[in-house]
Amino acid sequence: MRKKITLLIDALINAILGILLLAFNRGLSEFLGVPYSESFFYPNILGAIFIGITIALVVEAFRKKPAYTGLGLVGAVCINMCGGLVLFLWLVFGNLHLPLRGSIFLWILSILLLVISGVELIFTIKKSGK
Repeated sequence: MRKKITLLIDALINAILGILLLAFNRGLSEFLGVPYSESFFYPNILGAIFIGITIALVVEAFRKKPAYTGLGLVGAVCINMCGGLVLFLWLVFGNLHLPLRGSIFLWILSILLLVISGVELIFTIKKSGK
């Protein structure tokens, strides 16, 4: 029971950080007294990773098997999917004004994160179906 409570407290902290980073703007920055960034790109990507970690921690907290395996494949799916999805959304809607090589690099990264998440999710579903 202590493990579950600890994981849920950790998930709550990560969720708060993730939401704050996803909502990052000048007003929030001034309110919190933290440095402001002209681009919200990096705070948003980090926020997505924190949300992915939050989901992974919640999944781990409610997992039925008592073995200590860490977050495992489901955790990797959650983290990669959130990070890849927010990166994809930034590339589609963010008006980033990137040089061609930066755009190509980030599109490849986004697609790789989403594809590997999909593959991991398929393996997870197949494994749980046994």
